[in-house]
Amino acid sequence: MLVLSCSTKLLILEKMLKSYFPESLKVYGAVMNMNRGNPFQKEVVVDSWPDFKAVITRRQKEAETDNLDHYSNAYAVFYKDVRAYQHLLEEHDVINWDQVLQIQGLQSELHDVSKAVANSKHLGVKLTSFKAVQFFPHPLLPDTSSLKGSAPRLTYLSVADADLLNRTWSRGGNEQCLRYITKLISCFPSVCVRDDKGNPISWSLTDQFATMCHGYTLPEHRRKGYSKLVALTLARKLQSRGFPCQGNVLDDNTASISLLKNLRAEFLPCRFHRLILTPAAFSG
Repeated sequence: MLVLSCSTKLLILEKMLKSYFPESLKVYGAVMNMNRGNPFQKEVVVDSWPDFKAVITRRQKEAETDNLDHYSNAYAVFYKDVRAYQHLLEEHDVINWDQVLQIQGLQSELHDVSKAVANSKHLGVKLTSFKAVQFFPHPLLPDTSSLKGSAPRLTYLSVADADLLNRTWSRGGNEQCLRYITKLISCFPSVCVRDDKGNPISWSLTDQFATMCHGYTLPEHRRKGYSKLVALTLARKLQSRGFPCQGNVLDDNTASISLLKNLRAEFLPCRFHRLILTPAAFSG
């Protein structure tokens, strides 16, 4: 096991990962953020270098952590040989198995291998699987002339909006998520539409893996084209910074799937898998 701490090696890794799209997209997004200030205090673990067979991104050991915060205690995985990934999981000190954590990636064996190792360490495993998408913004954005005045107004999120996002996110509603959303808003691109009182009515933001997430419009403001405008604006913002435009959607989220089809998104052949792993000490 090697920790890549050299900035030159991280830049080389970023370029190398592009050759393995789409399966490497999550790790690639994390490494891109590391190479651009590393606001989430991440680091990279590989089985070998430069001819790696498995890559894991994780939180730096010195970063402040909460053992219940699986949002921040997050690992992204890409492997060329699943056996190399399994060996990394089994190595001492690669994964902190004493806290609630998440492992995510875009490869089919991820769940079975991760679950087998986690179960051997008496952790419970919850899997959520999504359609993975990537899209390229249209050359022209929708007409925004109606948003030029005082309200509604196209802008970006602020940390003051974090409580609303925490309450409306299906994954949220707790203090760990509130801290996580606050950090995302502080560190990464976001877009929102605000009403005449300055309150967000439609928004989307970007996570630590450079994935567009928590796209949401308040129920009373739906069917006005805000979701499409927000998604395209955020995608173009990411594209202008060199990031891929990627996202995930649950199979039963028909409204979002319809929107993505309308945006001519590419539904990728691989699926996005997110595992939440919980030690027995926290499973009560």
